[in-house]
Amino acid sequence: MPNVVLPWLAEHVELPADLTAAQLAEDLVRVGLEEEAIHTSGVTGPVVVGRVLAKNPEPQKNGKVINWCQVDTGERDEAGEVVERGVICGAHNFEVGDTVVVSLPGAVLPGDFVIAARKTYGHVSNGMICAADELGLEKSGEGIIVLATAAQREATPESVPAPGTDALALLGLADEVLEINVTPDRGYCFSVRGVAREYAHSTGAAFTDPGLPAPRGARRRSRRPRPAASPSRSTTPRPFAARSAPTGSSRAWFAGSTRARPRPSGCSDACARPACGRSRSPSTSRTT
Repeated sequence: MPNVVLPWLAEHVELPADLTAAQLAEDLVRVGLEEEAIHTSGVTGPVVVGRVLAKNPEPQKNGKVINWCQVDTGERDEAGEVVERGVICGAHNFEVGDTVVVSLPGAVLPGDFVIAARKTYGHVSNGMICAADELGLEKSGEGIIVLATAAQREATPESVPAPGTDALALLGLADEVLEINVTPDRGYCFSVRGVAREYAHSTGAAFTDPGLPAPRGARRRSRRPRPAASPSRSTTPRPFAARSAPTGSSRAWFAGSTRARPRPSGCSDACARPACGRSRSPSTSRTT
């Protein structure tokens, strides 16, 4: 059954700022869309944006190479200096200066995996640099999440989140997802647009669907300029002459139009002119 994510729904209809998935379910059931379940990411606690300050590869006896990293997670001391956080990481798809996702001690990842500071590989790892599958974003992933490389941060620093930014909101992991039951006759509710329209019917909220055409007054229709009149052609309109149909009986009119015309003066019965309508006399016709 379809899942409804509140930020996606808000792109099509106005939603209250404090709307929860439970309240959304109550609003939709009034228009026949029943709740199936409310899903969460399963990630809680402090998960923040971090920046890699140092990366030191350390080979181990078992042949594995781990990275002892120093990460900026937004913490500052009294003097305003960066408080570096030491983290062990087994992935290798990142470099110094990259922006990553770090789960701090106290965070709980999917599967009730609790993050805590612990000693491993000869260091105290004070957190974990996260991969997509560890946060439940993918079933399997290769390497950690790199939000931005050092080169990307230098090119567009305003587009890269600062260390310490809440990564749950950034990755959409803080959003509740409402699963609804859709009957076969309401297939349009398998789209966010269809659910948004039903929510607008239920609550009276403004339907602000970006797929709707702009109002007619918002766009000015461009008119093509008329071609200039050719100087060789007259622009004076031609007079129109109309003939009225004959009045009276149409049969009488037809009979009059086919009546034999009068014989021109000076014509005899032997006249052979076509205008007279007389046939040649037998004496003047040629015989074979």
